[in-house]
Amino acid sequence: MATLGIKDAFSRYDANLRNVQWSVSAWTADGSLVVSLWDHHTRKGLAGTLEFADSANRWQGPGNKEFRENVAKVYESGAPVHLVIARTEEVARVEAGEDASKIKKVFTIRQDLVGKVIEWDGSNYAFRFTKA
Repeated sequence: MATLGIKDAFSRYDANLRNVQWSVSAWTADGSLVVSLWDHHTRKGLAGTLEFADSANRWQGPGNKEFRENVAKVYESGAPVHLVIARTEEVARVEAGEDASKIKKVFTIRQDLVGKVIEWDGSNYAFRFTKA
């Protein structure tokens, strides 16, 4: 697992962020979605899986709008999802919905995993990743 900036993390999947200040998801040329998910939003899932769950209502801005559109599209299509994990020491600020572009964080790619959206209701979501 390599630790990178967000732009470099997404480029490892050949995905280009629309805006490096607020985008947290981007499409690849093959129709896969790459998402950045907070490490502290992992949840217990099925054995042999890595799951993340949260609510898009927790934060706002153009990145949120783009994320919701992308999650809805990948949920409907069933296209593969690739993972970038965001980690921060300032979890309380993230959970308070602060502008995450101003919060110190590191990104890790997990090219050994491939996932899908298993829950989406327009606000709440869950992703499940398994070995590729």
